[in-house]
Amino acid sequence: MPMARQSMLLWMARPARQTCRTMSTTPAGVDVRRRAMLDRIIRVDHAGELAADRIYAGQMAVLGKTATGPVIKEMWEQEKKHLAKFESLLPQYRARPSALIPFWNIAGFALGAGTALLGKQAAMACTVAVEEIIGDHYNSQIRELLEDNPELHKELLETIREFRDDELGHLETGMQNEAEQAPFYKTLTEVIKIGCRGAVWVAERV
Repeated sequence: MPMARQSMLLWMARPARQTCRTMSTTPAGVDVRRRAMLDRIIRVDHAGELAADRIYAGQMAVLGKTATGPVIKEMWEQEKKHLAKFESLLPQYRARPSALIPFWNIAGFALGAGTALLGKQAAMACTVAVEEIIGDHYNSQIRELLEDNPELHKELLETIREFRDDELGHLETGMQNEAEQAPFYKTLTEVIKIGCRGAVWVAERV
């Protein structure tokens, strides 16, 4: 009888264990989705800040000794800070860096140097176009993190907000330094924006 009672109790407990396993799949699913989201955010932001760092490096290589040099250098110093932060966030979040890091490095420098060779105004137009896309991108990420769990992502949200404000400050600096006087300003900035949007899309995935 004791054995029968024990068997009955074990059988009655079995559905409860199955229910617990079923219920636990929901948090696990949320965790998988959140993990993928954070991996994507850290990867694309790291790639973007690397490209931005290289853009300003290219501009400095051409215009560093001109009157515009100090303006570019100040923005570049902030980009170095941004890049260093995301370099530290990669291992912290166990995020995979973009497989195209060498390409972002070369493409960023080429864009910075190429526009700078067209003159100060073109370099600033490049800054305006790039920073507008980055600012919009950071705003999208902020909305995504807020919708998921503001408390859980508090530190990352603070970082992204700070960097977004820096990038929008760079945009204003570009406008204050005659960006709109660049030859074919609208065409130049639209082409750069299209390239930046494409780069963001690729870096999120590769």
